Amino acid sequence: MCPSKPGFYSRHIAPYLVHGACSLGVIAEQRRKIVPKAAGVVLEVGIGSGLNVPHYDPGKVRAVIGIDPDPKLNEIGRKRWDNADFEIEVRQESAEDMSLETASADTALVTYSFCTIPRPELALAEIRRVLKPGGRLLFCEHGRSTNPGTVKWQDRLNPLWKKLAGGCNLNRNIAGLIQDAGFEISSLENYTLPHTPALIGFHYRGEAIPS
Repeated sequence: MCPSKPGFYSRHIAPYLVHGACSLGVIAEQRRKIVPKAAGVVLEVGIGSGLNVPHYDPGKVRAVIGIDPDPKLNEIGRKRWDNADFEIEVRQESAEDMSLETASADTALVTYSFCTIPRPELALAEIRRVLKPGGRLLFCEHGRSTNPGTVKWQDRLNPLWKKLAGGCNLNRNIAGLIQDAGFEISSLENYTLPHTPALIGFHYRGEAIPS
């Protein structure tokens, strides 16, 4: 059976909602804390509309290979990577089945994407494959809270949220997913964004290496 085509909302409305939400100042601040750590050849999973591009350190980055299946988000971001001070190649494909060569990236960067990737365990397996020996994964994501009361509401509201927010999930345990995929987390911060409900604002930010 052929997969159904995305509907009008998914193709023409959701990308702009996602871009707008991910452009908020409080989110940009989280990007500023993780993106400049990337170095060498960088695999950016979920490059979307290019919101991380201004936060890379051009003195450390040789090239960025961005993976994202959403043509509308890529269209929104085109000016950002066309005007970057380093080479950016964007591949419109799934993170679960990347065309990149094995052991070809020094750093993998994932921000606000593990919540949306349909099968994040496959994407993480691909990231492991593409990273060079000694490479590292940098991540900043919202996800499952450590507060049982918040988790109850995240689980309850997730089906509706997922439909409205372009496939985003409220309740994924980001650290657990990374560890289950064979990574060792070398640093991790959990926190809730200021002035943001914990339902959507509980965060995981850190670094991991293949174990």
